[in-house]
Amino acid sequence: MDIKGYFRESYTELAHKVTWPTWSELQNSAVLVMVASLIIALIVAGIDFVFSRAMQFIYSLLY
Repeated sequence: MDIKGYFRESYTELAHKVTWPTWSELQNSAVLVMVASLIIALIVAGIDFVFSRAMQFIYSLLY
């Protein structure tokens, strides 16, 4: 297949065969991603805080 055929088929697939989400679906997905990212960030921050305090406690016993 030549490069022209590749681009022609790619355009046809994107324009006619792909089902694009609606604006409402995009907004819902964006909110879901933001909420999930916030939850994961809070979990990581909590784990970091706990390990930081644990290491401070261990170092205070050693030194």
